[in-house]
Amino acid sequence: MSIRVLLVDDQPLLRTGFRLILESEPQISVIGEAADGHAAVADTKRLLPDVVLMDIRMPGKDGIDATREILEWAAGAGQQVRVLVLTTFDLDEYVVEALRAGASGFLLKDVPPDELAGAIRVVSDGAAIVAPTITRRLLDRFAHHLPTTRERPEPRMELLTEREREVLRLLARGLSNAEIARRLVVSETTVKTHVGNVLTKLGLRDRVQAVVHAYETGIVRPGEE
Repeated sequence: MSIRVLLVDDQPLLRTGFRLILESEPQISVIGEAADGHAAVADTKRLLPDVVLMDIRMPGKDGIDATREILEWAAGAGQQVRVLVLTTFDLDEYVVEALRAGASGFLLKDVPPDELAGAIRVVSDGAAIVAPTITRRLLDRFAHHLPTTRERPEPRMELLTEREREVLRLLARGLSNAEIARRLVVSETTVKTHVGNVLTKLGLRDRVQAVVHAYETGIVRPGEE
């Protein structure tokens, strides 16, 4: 089954570029384009995409409001729609607001084409993705709001093997599976297995939750390299 994607960006050249990139990928189909948030909401209801690739700053209704409205409609209509925010504006406030609105991911527009396609597949599967550098920076900035290890004991951490703890530390520092594999001198398949075990044992939904959990439980500390 092909992943149906709706492109939302007020710049026609960017929409054309994203279309060319995505239509060269197997099992990804661009089913429509919208130039603003109002059109994005209407086209989502009409076309029923699996993933909406959403810009943030647009005339009229912006990407944050459009994301919120789309996901509220989808929940009420029983539709599975994911929103992946893609923007040139690397601002923490935008990231936080996008995730609060229910977006499944947040990437910058300079993301390599293969990573963009991979991100669409990830959010289509129901997981979440945030550019690792953004995730790490956000947590460093807001870590003082998180509970300390003493306030948030986590007995399930005892279920992790030492290698799984090591993978969690590296994941929380923003490393991709490929980077973790190189660091540990193992295959990406092995890393994926470890990540899956970590999520299952800790009862976490996705990598973003795993990163937050690592900060909450003291596996990593703000500013730690």
